[in-house]
Amino acid sequence: MGTVAGVGLAGMVLTEGNLLGENKTKEPVKHDPNIVRVGFIGVGGRGSGHVHDSMTVGGVDVVSICDINQEAIDRVQAMVVKNGMKAPKAYTGSDLAFEEMLKSEVLDAVIIATPWEWHVPMAIASMKAGVPYTGVEVSAANTLEECWDLVNVHEQTGNQVMIMENVCYRRDVMAILNMVRTNLFGELLHCRCGYEHDLRSVKFDMISNDLKIGKEAHSEAKWRGLHAVRRNGDLYPTHGLGPIGVYLDINRGNRFLTLSAMATKSRGLKKFVDDHVSKDSSYHQLNFNLGDIVTSMIKCANGETIIVTHDTNLPRPYSLGFRVQGTNGLWKGEGGGDWQDAGEQIYVEGQSKLHTWDKAEDWLKKYDHQYWREKGEKATGSGHGGMDFIMLNDFFETVRHRRQVPLDAYDAAAWSAVSALSEMSVAKGGELVDFPDFTRGQWIKRHPGFAIDTQFPIAPERDFINNLF
Repeated sequence: MGTVAGVGLAGMVLTEGNLLGENKTKEPVKHDPNIVRVGFIGVGGRGSGHVHDSMTVGGVDVVSICDINQEAIDRVQAMVVKNGMKAPKAYTGSDLAFEEMLKSEVLDAVIIATPWEWHVPMAIASMKAGVPYTGVEVSAANTLEECWDLVNVHEQTGNQVMIMENVCYRRDVMAILNMVRTNLFGELLHCRCGYEHDLRSVKFDMISNDLKIGKEAHSEAKWRGLHAVRRNGDLYPTHGLGPIGVYLDINRGNRFLTLSAMATKSRGLKKFVDDHVSKDSSYHQLNFNLGDIVTSMIKCANGETIIVTHDTNLPRPYSLGFRVQGTNGLWKGEGGGDWQDAGEQIYVEGQSKLHTWDKAEDWLKKYDHQYWREKGEKATGSGHGGMDFIMLNDFFETVRHRRQVPLDAYDAAAWSAVSALSEMSVAKGGELVDFPDFTRGQWIKRHPGFAIDTQFPIAPERDFINNLF
């Protein structure tokens, strides 16, 4: 699996040198320590959004950008200049231009928003180049080897990598985190989540009323559809599983133990092709391996179960299909995150009308998270309803104050590993497969640390074991 025996550094691995954003091979540069020097690898749709929202957060210097698309570079440079900042230095010309950027620039942080297969090579290159903080888009890794690579290089270099899972920062998701931590739902037993999103027009590009995929297409259609042709598993688990992992203290007193997955037959993408291309198109020869709905069931060390659904090939409204259920009640989040959405419902024994769902809005406002109470107004207008701003603000505050990243290499590995493990299980008819322990046993003594809200401290009965040690 690519493990490195005897490293044994799971947890916070920080040194004075890399915390200061220093790379011993480069000339030290005097700068305001309150300003984060950041480079962006990938400035297409997602990456350019990160540049925009990072400038909105403030306290950053967009030092450099890298992309193979000159139009994207020109657009982002113009955006930065319009914001009153110096145009970032651009690196382009080849798939490996990012290596020159990492070699040449002195950076406190790098943010990676590129096709999935580049996430790990770029994150590893960033850590090895001496960048102390690397943020990588989701999913962070595609294979178990890549998951281990993220962990191993983090431990070897002492430089940190954060999985940029923005749904962990969604307003309703963070309010539910406060409810979980204050034990409103009692002891958690079962959770559900997923990625239920009609991506047919993302995996394919409609050009002049004609469908295109691969090299002929634009944006994500250049590469994302190929995964559906070649792979069969949960290709995109972290939007749902990230928040659930936080609720269940995964890697911090709990961990994923086993997984079993099954996939339906594949029909949705084939039908989409047949409906949108001419009868003589060679696209009719495409065969898609990805089952239209992939269902994974996970067992946790502390006894909880999780059902994760991947549903991206069929017509449907967007949902992450959340359910968080405990001994005293549950949350059902079937909508897109709007507090007034009919899919947001809560039931709490002794407080809700018997056998009747409460609309979630009042509960969510009562338990609104500190990040949103303090920054919600400024987040207005930023990506994905403001949650991208909240995430980036947390990331840059971590860099600025030289702290442990809130969603670390072990989270990136554990959440992303669902893709590879589900593929293995599906291929074997749903056979149970074991989760690697990416923390090498350190999960037993690591404490929850993500987004602690001073107004809603963790209930003693929820954290009583940690309080003993």
